[in-house]
Formats: sequence, structure tokens, C-alpha cells
Amino acid sequence: LISPCKKFEHPGFTLPALTFYQERVNISCQCANTSCPSDLQVTPTPTDVKKNQVDTRPDTIVLLWMWPFGSKHPLSCDEFNITGCHVTVDKSVYHQAHGVLFHHRDIGNTAMPTEPRPWFQKWIWFNMESPGNSGKIPNLDNSFNLTSGFRLDASMPMPYGSMEQLPSVKESFELPTKTRLICWVVSNWHERLERVKYFTELKQYINLTLYGRAFGKPLNDHDYENLVSSCKFYLSFENSIYKDYITEKLYRPMMLGTLPVVLGPPRENYERLVPPNSFIHVNDFPSPKELVDRLLYLDKNDNEYLKYFEWRKWFTVTRAKFAQEACCRACVYIRNNKGYQVFASINKWYWG
Repeated sequence: LISPCKKFEHPGFTLPALTFYQERVNISCQCANTSCPSDLQVTPTPTDVKKNQVDTRPDTIVLLWMWPFGSKHPLSCDEFNITGCHVTVDKSVYHQAHGVLFHHRDIGNTAMPTEPRPWFQKWIWFNMESPGNSGKIPNLDNSFNLTSGFRLDASMPMPYGSMEQLPSVKESFELPTKTRLICWVVSNWHERLERVKYFTELKQYINLTLYGRAFGKPLNDHDYENLVSSCKFYLSFENSIYKDYITEKLYRPMMLGTLPVVLGPPRENYERLVPPNSFIHVNDFPSPKELVDRLLYLDKNDNEYLKYFEWRKWFTVTRAKFAQEACCRACVYIRNNKGYQVFASINKWYWG
């Protein structure tokens, strides 16, 4: 990632939140007061330190309290070029851990710590699901010091993907061969969802290649990549619409050389994370019919279509590593930010 606190510059477009995000995840800058959640309360560091609560370990220790959804992953931070961090699931180091990360969807399935919290220890609330797909949990007020997830106003924002600047300008790029026009792979299907309502009207004007459990044609990762890379356009429709909730449905097609057609938060939200001409937003068109007209025009005009991939000259796209990355970013944040803070209400901040 780009050096923290260094202005992010590149030809043709600006990404105001990309610089902000990269500064935050590299954690060498403090977040601006206007970007910090209003429910964050900063208080002095406690002075009543108990003898068995001494911060003496050379490495910063982050304890992952539960495997998210029971799925295990590597605990090393080497691939993020982060050193001096020890991530573990060994609860016996609780009293030495500088941070403890809790996955929201697993709180309740796993008992929370009952022993007193060491004064230097920070509890981290982690969630990558939208508010609509995450149930509120009572009695969490004043429990957590830090937040991690897709929200850009989290203590440690971690979008589902990121754009990394190439070391030098890539003068040319080659897209995969396109044999299909519009594709959609979807599993979660409810008539009440905005994406289903939009699709129902869209399909009246154009044929689509449809896969996923919703259509009785599930795909493994390999087949998904082969399919999506063969499509000119992909429907990157989110299952719920919330601020900053922009998932792999955007980033995977971008990685595979396909132009995403997005349905989610407003265009301005997307432009905080990716270049404005790297996607098509359904809100740019009065109706699905006008969107189809635009897609058909681009299908017949290669030069116009290729303009949506100009960003490939300067950037590459990567996907987040979720809990592994969250633990490692938390380690760096805790090491560089010794102050004490607490969220008065996670529920109010996240669900409103």
C-alpha cells in the first residue's frame, strides 16, 4: 500500500477516501475528528494497574477470541509486511493480550471473557456483514474500544477490496476474451430485495446469463472466474443497501477484467473506493431500459467500453483477507495508538 499520510496522486481521477483508507489501515496517522464515530469516547488511561496485568511482551499480541463462522485461517501477518505482531487463538494468553478481537456474528455462540480486563487491553468489534444481515446484541454498550469492518468510519476500516498503485504506469492491458454480454451469479433471493426488483424489470429488455443457487446452477470458484471473465458486464448487485457496504461483488469482476454494473449505496460512496469510470451505476439511468441501451451501445463500441478499464494502467485490485487482515491491522493500530477509548454504543453507531 502507499506510504501513510502521503498524498495519493494519479492521472485522471481522485479518490478522496482511498487516501484516507490507506492512511488508516497503515495506521501511521490519526483519523480526522470529523471521520471518527460520534459514539467514541476518549478517556484517560487507567492508573490502577494490577501486578498480573503488566504490558511486558516484546511483540504486540492480538487474541482472536473465536474463529469467524468457525472458519480457520492463517494467523501470520507476514503477507501484509507486518512484523512484531503475534496473533493467536490461545485463550491462556488473555492477560497478556494487547487486543482481543470478537466477531459479531459469533458473539452469543462463544462465551465472552469473564475475567477482569487488563488495563492495556483493547477489545475490538469486528463485522463484515451489513446491518440488515447482522442482528443487534443487547448489553454491548461500553464493551469495545475499537471497531473493524467495511465501514469507512470504523477505527480500522477494511473494505472488501482495495486498489493498490502499480510501481510504474502500465502502458497497455489486455482483457479476457468476451463471449457473453451480461452475467449474474446470485444465491440469496427474496422478492423484497431491491436487486431482485430491478432484475425483474431489467430482464424484460435483454437476455442475461444467469447462474447461482437462485437459478439452480451453483458454481465453484474456478467456474465462477471462468464465467465472469467471459462476460462484458456483470451485475454487481448488493443484497442490502447501506453506507459503505460494497462487497466482493464489485471487486471480483474488476479483478477478472469485467465491467461491474452496480446496485448499492450511491455512486459517491463507490467513488470513495474505486475510480468513477471503473463501474456503471444503475442510478445513473432513469430506468432499466435506459441502462440496457447504454450497455448495448458499449457492446458495439469497443473504444468506449475500454475507457472503463483505463484505471488498469495505474492500479491493481486486491481482496481483503477478513479476520486475518483485521487481526494484523489491529495489531499495528494498537501498537501505534496507546490512548484509551471506548464505544458508548455499538448498536447506535452501526444500526442507528
